Formats: sequence, C-alpha cells, structure tokens
Amino acid sequence: MGTNVVSGNAKAVVVGTGAKTEFGKVSERLKLRPPETEFERGVRRFGYLLMEVTLVLVVVTFAINVYFARPVLESLLFSLALAVGLTPQLLPAIISINLAHGAKGMAQQKVIVKRLASIENFGSMNVLCSDKTGTLTEGVIRIHSVLDVNGNESEKVLLYAFLNAFYQTGFTNPIDEAIRAHHFDLSGYQKLDEVPYDFIRKRLSILVLKDDTGLMVTKGAMQNVLDVCSSIETSEGTIVEIVEARKQIQQRFEELSSKGFRVLGIAYRNVGSDKLITKDHEADMTFLGFLVLFDPVKPKIAETINKLKHLGISLKIITGDNRLVARVVIQQIGFPTPRILAGSDLREMSDEALLGRVNDVDVFAEVEPNQKERIILSLKKAGNVVGHLGDGINDASALHAADVGISVESAVDIAKESAYLVLLEKDLGVLVRGVQEGRKTFANTLKYVFMATSANFGNMFSMAGASLFLPFLPLLPRQILLTNLMTDFPEMTIATDNVDSEMVEQPRRWDVNFIRNFMVAFGILSSVFDYLTFGVLLIVLHASIDLFRTGWFAESVISASLIVLVIRSRRPFFKSTPGKHLLIATLMIVGAALIFPFTLLGDLFGFKSLPISFLLVMAIIVVLCIIVGDVVKRTFYKRVKF
Repeated sequence: MGTNVVSGNAKAVVVGTGAKTEFGKVSERLKLRPPETEFERGVRRFGYLLMEVTLVLVVVTFAINVYFARPVLESLLFSLALAVGLTPQLLPAIISINLAHGAKGMAQQKVIVKRLASIENFGSMNVLCSDKTGTLTEGVIRIHSVLDVNGNESEKVLLYAFLNAFYQTGFTNPIDEAIRAHHFDLSGYQKLDEVPYDFIRKRLSILVLKDDTGLMVTKGAMQNVLDVCSSIETSEGTIVEIVEARKQIQQRFEELSSKGFRVLGIAYRNVGSDKLITKDHEADMTFLGFLVLFDPVKPKIAETINKLKHLGISLKIITGDNRLVARVVIQQIGFPTPRILAGSDLREMSDEALLGRVNDVDVFAEVEPNQKERIILSLKKAGNVVGHLGDGINDASALHAADVGISVESAVDIAKESAYLVLLEKDLGVLVRGVQEGRKTFANTLKYVFMATSANFGNMFSMAGASLFLPFLPLLPRQILLTNLMTDFPEMTIATDNVDSEMVEQPRRWDVNFIRNFMVAFGILSSVFDYLTFGVLLIVLHASIDLFRTGWFAESVISASLIVLVIRSRRPFFKSTPGKHLLIATLMIVGAALIFPFTLLGDLFGFKSLPISFLLVMAIIVVLCIIVGDVVKRTFYKRVKF
C-alpha cells in the first residue's frame, strides 16, 4: 500500500500503518485543500471592494429617493438595477473563457494545464525553484575519469565500480547506467549479498565471491565512503593508513568538484568466508579511488536563464549535489558569484532566520528531500509568487505548497498528481513560453476588470446623481439592465485580444488599490461626459423624457464600448491594434445602439427614434470622450505605477 521492496534483506518492524506512515502523512497533506493562490486572493479582495462600493451606492440612492417622496417600489427597483449595473456579472465567465483560451495556447507551447487558476499564477510568478539535473544539465551522466588515490587512471577502480553497479538490484539510476556502459568479464565473480543505497548512509555495498573469498565493494558519496575507511591502496598496490593521505584525498576531491565534476568514492574490504553482509560490515574498509562523473550543461540554458531574468523571474536551484559542484554549474549558466546555502546549515536555521535569507540565496545545495517544502513556504512568506519544478516522489509536498506546481511528463505519478502544470519537455525554454502565455491571459483578465469597473462605476454614479435633481428616473430599471448587457458583450471577446509586449515583460499581480484608483479616475471621466450629455439633452435640445432616456442610452452604450479600445492598452489607442474579434464585437454594439431605438423592440423598452440633430450631438460627445480618455489614461499611468 505505497511501500515497495526493491532490493536487499530486512526484518521489518511495523510501528505505524495507513495515515500514520511517512507515505501516509504525505498523502494526507495532499488531500488538504490546495492553498489559496495569489490569483484567487486577488479575486477575493476585488470582490470585497465591489461589495463595499455597491452597498454604499445602493443604500444612499434608495434613501435619497425615498426622502424626495418618490414611489418606494420604483426607488427600490432603481437602486437594485444600479447594483446590478455596477457589478461585473460576466467576471466569472470572462475569467473562465480567458483561462480556457490560455490553457489552449499553453498546450500549443507544450504546457498542459491541470488547474486553470494556475495560469494566472504562472503570469504572476516571480521566483522559480528548480532542480539541477535534467533541467540545467542534459541529465545524461557520463564518466570523465576513474582515478586511484594518487590521481592516476585506474582500471582496478573502474572494475570495482562496475562490480558494484552491475550486481546492485536497487533503483535504476543514470550513474550505474554510465558505469555499465564499460564492459568487463565477470565470469569469475558470483554475487552473494547486497546492502542497498539509502539517503542516510549515501552508500551502496555489494558482496561478491572471488576465488573462494568474499569481496565487499562500496560506492557512494565521497565523505560517506571515507567515513568507513581506515586505510588506502596506493598506485603501487600497497596498503597504508588513511590518516597519511586523508588530506590529499580531500584536496583532490575539492579540486575535481570545483571543476564541476561529481565525484564518488570507491572502497573495498575482504570479508573472508562471510556469505551475508549488513551495514555494520561497512567499517575498516580500504579506500581505492575516485569515480569522476559529469553531466554537461545544456547548450542554450544560459540564454534561457537570461530570458527568465528579463521576464522578472528569479531562478533558485534546489539540489542534493554538494556545494562545490553546484557552484560551478550555476556559474556556467550566468551566476558569476552565486550565493549558496547548504542543507546542513538550513537544518540549523530557525524559520525566522531562513525567512530573512531566503530571497538572497541563489542555490540550495546538499538539500535533504524534506527541506524542499520548507524553502518553498519561506519564499511565499517573503512575499513571492513561487513556482516549483519537480519530478520525484520527494517533490510532492513542495509542488503542493507552491503557488505554481510544475512537473514533467516523465515524472512519477504522485509528482504529476500534485502539480498544477505538466511540461511535455523538461526544458526551461518550454517554461519561458508558458510564462509568456500565462501573462497574456492575466493581462486580458485585468483588461476586463478595468473596463467593466470604470465604465459601470461612472454610469451608475451618474444615474444615482441624476436621480437627485431630475424629476424623473434617468433610465428605467429594464433600460439599465439592457445598457449593462450591451456594454458587456464586446468584453466577452477579450480573451482573444492582442497584448502589448510591455505587459508580458514583468510579472503582474492583483493590486486592489490600483484597480480602485483606476475605477475612480475613469469613472469620474465617464460621469463628466454623462453630465455633459444630460445638460445638452435638457438645455440645448430640450428633450422629452423618452428622448432623454434614448439619447443617454445611445451615448452611454457607444462611449462605453469605444472607450474599451482606449483603456485596453497603455499606449495611445491608435498605436495598439485590438484583437479582430474585440473590434468586430465593438462595432456591432455601436451599430446596435444606434439602430435599436428605431425598432419595435426599442418601443417595448420605452425608447423613441432619435432625430438627426440628436445623433450628431451624441457623436460629438463620444469623439470628445475618446480623445479626453486617451489623455487621462496617459496621465494616469505616468503618475500611478502598476
């Protein structure tokens, strides 16, 4: 039930079953509701803002209308219509359409989306945590050299490494595959026993029979192998005490590691007639030599890392390799002076101390599997939107904790299950393209928020204000709802809109304060032109009640639709090309707003046919609104950063 015996012999003592096992604890954590994402927090805060504004506007409008002795039911319906008009009802639908469109675009970039909300987080992500092997490097281990303690090439060291790799029956791994690529005749050897590799010992031992004598060969991390050795074998074959050469061995290990090589130690021991071995046999061994391995850095990885930097994403490497190897690799990909924190130091640090340092560290080296989640949580507490790329069982908890859990198609099942996004290739280049697509989706979602809140707020505020001094309601409740429906129609196509390049260059996050400022600035602009329309209709054109409502309906719908083309981009509206579907939908609504009052359906809504003079005046007001809106937009973005 989640535990597999791969190799070796053991006596098992069961101290916990089910949810009480380590596997069960991971499983229980994954069953918990995923942490609220950055995007979901933004939507929630935005909802609170709208609720506050709507509640205040509705209560005040209703109270004032009742105070002026207007019919209570009519005042209540008018106030509720204002509430509906102010609310961006299509926001859930727009978000879903945007996310679905984004998921399709990301699939074309070889990124499969499992949780739609993660697309928005993908665009907001400013820190990416990744392993080293297979992501920064090619993930293909090769043998560089096999050396004895004196630094000379040694066939015996390679033979003993081959014995260990050939006869071990534990997890298959690229290191043993690289060793087995060299062939030896093992007809004189017979395997007797094995002590599998584990993450505590970091060693693997096998026992073979050679000439009726038991030979135990151990391979593993250099320091862990040296810890069980009491002697060394020199190039001449003599055995001497290790104390005489330990410093020399350590220097050679550091020298090789500083060049980016991964170095394993090879040791052996004659165990006589013993047919079985245990961990206790790993003592008083003879150190034989070094197995020097390398995993080449991917050819274009430095260029990809540079693209991530330009996208405002900091890359942090989390690896189990020693700090010397990690330093060399990270230097090769564009970090000349990397800041490194080792797992041993991390173990001694409090959560508060880690929180103070986590943003400044480039590489977490010699990390234990259970430390990954702690690093992710610290980065999130430090105010980052964190992505984690992982493909192993030990990555499951970290993937679950990250804002954006990213796995790969070749990952283990539990890693893919925990992730929100799955890459069809383990390549940061795929990730770069996915981030760009995610940011386009996020940008288009925010466009709808800006458009809907600013136009709706302005129109509803105008109606609420006009109801105070007009002897009649400026629009009937059904006319308010129709206006809201028609202005929302073009915005349904926003998912296909073009996105300016500057909106993709940096991570964007929900900023409710910015949205509020935008809503107020453009809401006031909309209200100014609404009140201008009121004055022209009443004072200049002497409009009747029905013509007043019809004229304002036409001006309101047309200006709200066309202003979308202005506020959809930071650039001047004539320098940013809108998407084809958005442009067509906008022109259709403009045409519908002009034609609707002349139809039988318009009569049902209480509209009247507009004279040519009314249409010309409305056209002038709309053109002025667009020109002034573009000026206000540029002034606003100069003063308010987002």
